[in-house]
Amino acid sequence: MEYNKNRKNFREKGERNNEEAADGNVIVGRNPVLELLKSGRGIEKIYIQKGEREGSVTKIYAEARSRGINVAEADKQKLDALAGTNAHQGVAAIASAKEYVSLERILEIAAERGEKPLIVVCDGIEDPHNIGAIIRCCEGAGAHGLVIGKRHAPALGQTVFKASAGAAEHLPIAKVTNIASAIDELKEMGVWTFAAEAGGADYHSTDFDLPCAIVMGSEGNGVSRLVKEKCDFLVSIPMYGKVNSLNVSTAASVLLFDAAYKQRNK
Repeated sequence: MEYNKNRKNFREKGERNNEEAADGNVIVGRNPVLELLKSGRGIEKIYIQKGEREGSVTKIYAEARSRGINVAEADKQKLDALAGTNAHQGVAAIASAKEYVSLERILEIAAERGEKPLIVVCDGIEDPHNIGAIIRCCEGAGAHGLVIGKRHAPALGQTVFKASAGAAEHLPIAKVTNIASAIDELKEMGVWTFAAEAGGADYHSTDFDLPCAIVMGSEGNGVSRLVKEKCDFLVSIPMYGKVNSLNVSTAASVLLFDAAYKQRNK
């Protein structure tokens, strides 16, 4: 396939050890916290490092005040401990868990916008940085939702939220028991499914001007055999340089924006 299937088996220095246990209860970083405030999700408290009063921190103070959210100053050590990382930009928020939606709700959102559904399905993508980057691409392309599995997928913790640059606050996300069954459900609801896979049709000539779900496979194995068999089409990205693969989130971005353009310009 045209994306890199090599798994990342490392953690960034200072990354939270219990990342997989949290569904976004602690959000760190200025941009992610700003987007959290805009989303309307419940926030218990925001901590800001002592002495931080410039730039986007002033917007955080103002937005929090307008919503009646408690803001407290904290020293760097307390923020490091709360966030589990020193890469918090002097801001951390304690929030309620992000709520998942159903597949039906994602299609309802598309109908409410008067648009053809555009969905991304992640089949076994386990790296939270990749999931966060895909969420950011989805939101930027105007996609209506993301589908992840209950197994072989990261928790929507702070790494995902930070990698999404706050987009995870706005994108509807469905968590399903079985990806293959979710593909069947989407097809029953009139959605055409496109699996990203080597040997598939060139995406340039693929008709994405349909209610569509783009299925991206795991970093290690690509789209699983059963899921691939259930998809309506296989699509690929031609490579012209010496490097013959793309990171999965980059490949998702290429396909997503092509589909978004074709849906809006036909």
